[in-house]
Amino acid sequence: MPVETELYDLLGVSPDATQADIKKAYRKKAKEHHPDKNINDPEASQKFQEMAAAHEILSDSDTREVYDRAGMAGLGPNGRGSSSANMDAADLFAQFFGGPGMFGFPPGRRGAQNSIIPHTVTLEDLYNGKSVKINLEKEAVCGSCKGSGARGSAKPKPCVACDGQGWTFTTTHVSHNHLGTARSTCHSCGGAGTKIRDKDQCKKCKGEKTVKEKTRQEFFVDKGMADRQRIVLAGAGDQEPGMPASDVVFVLSAVPHESFERSGNDLLARVTITLSEALLGFSRILITHLDGRGINVSSPGDKIIKPDDCIVLRGEGMPVYKRSEEKGDLYVVFNVEMPDENWLRSVNRSALDKLLPPKKADVQPRPAVVDDAEFEESDIMDFGDDEDGWEDEDDEDEEYGFHEGPEPECRPQ
Repeated sequence: MPVETELYDLLGVSPDATQADIKKAYRKKAKEHHPDKNINDPEASQKFQEMAAAHEILSDSDTREVYDRAGMAGLGPNGRGSSSANMDAADLFAQFFGGPGMFGFPPGRRGAQNSIIPHTVTLEDLYNGKSVKINLEKEAVCGSCKGSGARGSAKPKPCVACDGQGWTFTTTHVSHNHLGTARSTCHSCGGAGTKIRDKDQCKKCKGEKTVKEKTRQEFFVDKGMADRQRIVLAGAGDQEPGMPASDVVFVLSAVPHESFERSGNDLLARVTITLSEALLGFSRILITHLDGRGINVSSPGDKIIKPDDCIVLRGEGMPVYKRSEEKGDLYVVFNVEMPDENWLRSVNRSALDKLLPPKKADVQPRPAVVDDAEFEESDIMDFGDDEDGWEDEDDEDEEYGFHEGPEPECRPQ
């Protein structure tokens, strides 16, 4: 039986409740006491914070075990799992649920921010997996002063600017004729409530409590990972005294591949075959895959492959993330390469004409007037490029900023 049950009572569950029971109870209570639904209740925000903090502690198996064994004292400012002989349970409860000092952290200090680092990967990396070693620089708790920022036995003094509160009141303009006050983190002590005199500062960290430290980290790009997927190195980031170290988060950025396109676990490749292969079939290594394997494909000789025809190779797509023995499919789109003029001059055209399907007849019905036109090669990109044609006078007016008629009106959205 836990030594204290206040947190369980806040959520309305018994001390032997399961994690699912705690989660369900928190959701119900949070909806009931949400400040947005209890505008006229001045204590709604405080109740909501208390329940959120209770859920935070009880939903974590480690902190719940400490709370069951040692109560709120075990979660005191000396660290989770430690006791505090100088503080009674009421003080500790107030420290956890009392607003700015919530969870034992001074106002304005919630731990270092996570480091977000983009990391470029190729499609080969995502297909085969990859181990990455990288040098990083982070803020680490000073080893000389153990994060106190002070030299020897020197102790920090209450901050004069905020009177040891860690926060000060600032005046802001609410409206043209009204001023408002808001509580903000003290700039002098950074929200700690205390400061170390210059002469008492640690020589190594200069009173900053942390120092720059270079580390070498390793992380793994698992098979089947996707573009923009995150890899988290828990606790590998910046540190602040008395707080958990932040995380380093690598965000994958996949570069386009010259041969493959990816969609989910499927891949798509475009392959060029000859006219002979399109008409008579083929059996050859069609693709070099992302792991270096050659993929041999045989097409039936009784089926003609037309441009943009598509086939699928089952199980030759991307590995499924966390289930790399499973794979998606590989789709292949064909482009048919026509022979060149050298080939045409080298063959017997009469024999070829007899082998090929017959030519089409004139369009029907036959027009009454027929003119001969010259055959001339061109490029489709030239379509619409009429440099020698007439120029619309309106186009010239537009070029020089002249407009005819009223300006168009913007319709409200």
